[in-house]
Amino acid sequence: MCGIYGMVAPGRTPLRHPDHADAMARALAHRGPDGHGRHAWRDALLGVTRLRVVDLDPRADQPFADPSGEVALACNGEVYNAAALRRRYAAYPFRSRSDVEVILPLYLDRGPAGLADIDGMFAVAILDRRAGRLVLARDRAGEKPLFTARIGDERWFASEIGALLGSPAVPRTLDAIALTAFLRDGYIREPATPFTEIQKVPAGTVLTVVGNAMTATRYWDPRGDGPAEPAALDELLRAAVARQVRADVPLGVFSSGGLDSSLLAVLAAEVVGAARLHTFAVGFPDPSYDERRFAARLAATLGTPHASVELADDEVPAALDTLAATGEPIGDPAAVPTLALARAARPSVTVVLSGEGADELFGGYPTYVGHRLAPAWTRLPRPIRRAARAVIDALPSSQGRVPLEFLLKRFAEAAELPTLDRHLRWFANGLPPHAVPFADWSAPPPPAPGGDPVAAALLLDYEGPLRERLLVKVDRATMRASLEARAPYLDPAVTRAALAAGAAHVRGVRTKRLLREVARRRLPSFILRRRKRGLSVPLGRWLNGPLAGLADRLLRPGRLTQMGLMDAHTVQHLLGEHRANRANHGRALWTALVVQHWMAHWNLEIER
Repeated sequence: MCGIYGMVAPGRTPLRHPDHADAMARALAHRGPDGHGRHAWRDALLGVTRLRVVDLDPRADQPFADPSGEVALACNGEVYNAAALRRRYAAYPFRSRSDVEVILPLYLDRGPAGLADIDGMFAVAILDRRAGRLVLARDRAGEKPLFTARIGDERWFASEIGALLGSPAVPRTLDAIALTAFLRDGYIREPATPFTEIQKVPAGTVLTVVGNAMTATRYWDPRGDGPAEPAALDELLRAAVARQVRADVPLGVFSSGGLDSSLLAVLAAEVVGAARLHTFAVGFPDPSYDERRFAARLAATLGTPHASVELADDEVPAALDTLAATGEPIGDPAAVPTLALARAARPSVTVVLSGEGADELFGGYPTYVGHRLAPAWTRLPRPIRRAARAVIDALPSSQGRVPLEFLLKRFAEAAELPTLDRHLRWFANGLPPHAVPFADWSAPPPPAPGGDPVAAALLLDYEGPLRERLLVKVDRATMRASLEARAPYLDPAVTRAALAAGAAHVRGVRTKRLLREVARRRLPSFILRRRKRGLSVPLGRWLNGPLAGLADRLLRPGRLTQMGLMDAHTVQHLLGEHRANRANHGRALWTALVVQHWMAHWNLEIER
């Protein structure tokens, strides 16, 4: 795991600001505290800050170059099929046992198209001076980040936006359309970012830059040919975990005591042995949000060394500052406890397994049940629906974690909309439409053909909230603590099999049917009987407690009007209702607060 950065000028003209690379390296030091390397030419440079995970010898520090010195590689991530690729290119003069060095002979053999042969999580930059091109690529799911900017006629890139913003040469012009999308959804879809001059390299895509021209080739389609049976899924998951526990450093699992992380812990313990596998859990002072006891019980059952951490209220504001330093607003509030968990785990381990992707691939959210129930709701006579909505709307608001009244209100609010519109409305963690008057509230084009709303919703979540919100959260939070997180559920074979199953994941009001079949063979009953929770955070209490002063300052009407992204009256109304406990607007207010805090952290304003 590393931070990568670089600059390339066209036509072998000298770089204008090569000295700015030092600031980029400093901004990425947390991603790679164990080593730093740089290859520099008068017209280009390539740098890496390294977290040593595979081959701890400093000779394995990047960048790597081919024997001619004309092709150089920087990679952030892990290559899980490195052994197979090393056998394929056994004649290549490797200088290390590093998993990422195998990308060089692969590229020399097959060019940019060869990057599709990599099984792993990665962001790659290859400077090919022979062909006069820069190649940038990301893994299939988008676990590892990579951002690029056009600075004059030069192409710059870095693992985090904050590294680019460290240079005064990088414009800070805000993209108001992208920011209103964030306020609406809680994330920004690739390739857009909050800045007009900075773009994300899309997931599952290779970008080839020659001079001022850039071409994109997508190499990954997650849609499979057919669903796998539970026995086949069991084998796919076992194989994925076995590949991802390979490391030359201590290994752990982020454990919530829920089905997803517990299954990973059991599978990992089978491969490496329970005594070598650390498990970690995070909790809160509020008992209704604290489920560390289940994680501790599982650890005792498996025999894994276990540690837990409690996130104190007074740690929350400082965590916002840490996350804002990445250069982008982080929409998932679970980033705060994930940061605390990563900091607690880092003294013991360097790599952790995390359960990201299980809900989106295996149908774990109540929204998927809602899609199955929506047709029956719309068939009810209109007077009955109106009466039911009146009863639901009258239910008292709760500050608890995902309460039933919240789910019922969300369902009734959007059940009669077209499939994709209602899914976006149900899943949104952002502000309501009237609070973001300039946002485009139309649904994107359907991500998959066919009439199965659950299958369409799964793919939409895989390519949207999972990639742009959850994976952003886990990468930025763990790497702030110099900790590598791996997500076995995002293995390509597992992904295709799970997405192909579609509606088979949901039966009645029961979610994750296929994954539960796999888990039933391996997990203790006290885990299987648990109701789905996930890493929920006490947003309602935070906004009335440790974040109250910050919210009052950053969401005041004058500031909101000045920024011009949100309707100040609506936001104040939401905040007033929340403070009076008349409604729980925690998710919407968090999104508004995160954007305003991020803009204040970087001293940003909308240009008019």
